[in-house]
Amino acid sequence: QVQLVESGGGLVQAGDSLRLSCAASGRTFSNYAMGWFRQAPGKEREFVAGISWRGRFTLYTDSVKGRFTISRDNAKNTVYLQMNSLKPEDTAVYYCAAATVTGRTAESEYDYWGQGTQVTVSS
Repeated sequence: QVQLVESGGGLVQAGDSLRLSCAASGRTFSNYAMGWFRQAPGKEREFVAGISWRGRFTLYTDSVKGRFTISRDNAKNTVYLQMNSLKPEDTAVYYCAAATVTGRTAESEYDYWGQGTQVTVSS
């Protein structure tokens, strides 16, 4: 099993940058594709970005392409989400998740989830 803990959220202004981290426990981190999801109040949880087992392939939702970058360091059991040019519509609770196969974007396809970290972007 994999236990995930997100960190790095906070309150920023539009145009600022923020870097989220997701620390994983266990010895099988490299066997999981990782993803970031977010959920704003009153909205469904949505896929934001995903990365394959070794980090060779990445996938982003259209609204964050060119602004967000997902990466991973398997030696540190950590996945990151670098968020640049933040917009108020990026405000949400961000969740880190792990899947046994790569290329998945639906939350039902992920096996493990972190507790979430709040990102608030003011205008």
